[in-house]
Amino acid sequence: MSLTVRPAAYADAPAVCALLNTVDIAEIGRPETDLHTVETDLAHPDVDLALDTWLVSDGPDLVGYGVIYSDSGQGDIGVDHYVLPGRSDAAVLLLELIEARAVEKAAEGGAERAVLHLHLNARPAVDTALLAAREWSVVRRHQIMTRTLSPSADLPPDPPAGLTLRDCRQEADRRLAHALVEETFAEHFDHHARTYEQWLADIGGARLDWSLVWIASLEGEGDVAVMLTRDDREAMGWIGSLGVRRPARGRGVAGHLLRHAFAAYAARGRDTIGLGVDTANETRALGLYEAHGMGLHYAIDTWELTRPAASPAATRTP
Repeated sequence: MSLTVRPAAYADAPAVCALLNTVDIAEIGRPETDLHTVETDLAHPDVDLALDTWLVSDGPDLVGYGVIYSDSGQGDIGVDHYVLPGRSDAAVLLLELIEARAVEKAAEGGAERAVLHLHLNARPAVDTALLAAREWSVVRRHQIMTRTLSPSADLPPDPPAGLTLRDCRQEADRRLAHALVEETFAEHFDHHARTYEQWLADIGGARLDWSLVWIASLEGEGDVAVMLTRDDREAMGWIGSLGVRRPARGRGVAGHLLRHAFAAYAARGRDTIGLGVDTANETRALGLYEAHGMGLHYAIDTWELTRPAASPAATRTP
C-alpha cells in the first residue's frame, strides 16, 4: 500500500506519542515519551501545524512523524524525525519534506541559509546511511545520564558558606530564572537567545511546578545560578537546566544544586533522576555529573545539514 502524508493536529498527540514510544522501545528498551511532551510540541507557537508537521501513514497505520521549529530568525531549524524500524521509505519521504520546508522557513525569516539539527539516538531505529546519503553528518554527541535515588542516602546537603536557594513560585523569580538561563547557556552549542515568552513555550511553563525550579544566591554577589527541574515525566525526575554564572563557577555551587535536587526528588518518592549533557560542554559538566554518581543511560548524536535558503516559489510544486 502506498504511503500517505498529512499535517498533524493537536488531537493526533496520543497517536504520535504511541509511535514515539514504539521507537523508544526499539532504541532503549522501554517507553519514555510522555503525552504532555508531544502536546507541548504541537501547541508550540513557533510551529505552524499545517506547514511544519507531517504524519506518514501506511493504510491505517501511522509509521512516521516529523516536525520542524525555529524561533531565532537566524536560519537554525530544529528537526524531530521518527519512523518505525524498517520503514526506510517513510524515513526518506519525511527527510525530503523536512528539508524542503526548512529552506523555505529560513528564507521567511530572512536568513541566507538553513542549518538543520536533528537529534537521534546513537543507535537509532532509522538507518543513518539514509542521512549520510543526503549529506547529513554528526557534529555533536550528548548523553542522557541517570542516577538512582534513595531517601535514606540522599539527604538535604549543607550549603557552601553564604549560599542560599529559593524557588521560583513568584513571577519575578521566573523572569530572573530565564535571565540566568540565557546568560549561563549563551556560549553552549546550538543555544539561541529567547525572550521570556519563547522560553516559557519551550519548557511548557504552563504545566511546570515552579517550586522545583531554584535560584542560588551568594552573599555579597547576588543570584549566581539556576536549576530547572520537573516531576511530570513518568520514567524519572528530570533536570532540564543547570547553569552557573562564570564568576561563581568552581566554587561548589553546581554540585550543591545537584545534591539538593537528589534529596528533593528522593523525598518525593522518585527512585531515578536524569538529565542531558553535551559531552563537549566547555564547563566540563560531564565530569561533574559523573562525580556525583550519574551514569550513561543512552547517547544522542546531533546530525547537521546546511542548505541555501530558498523562496516559497522555489520549494513548492506549482
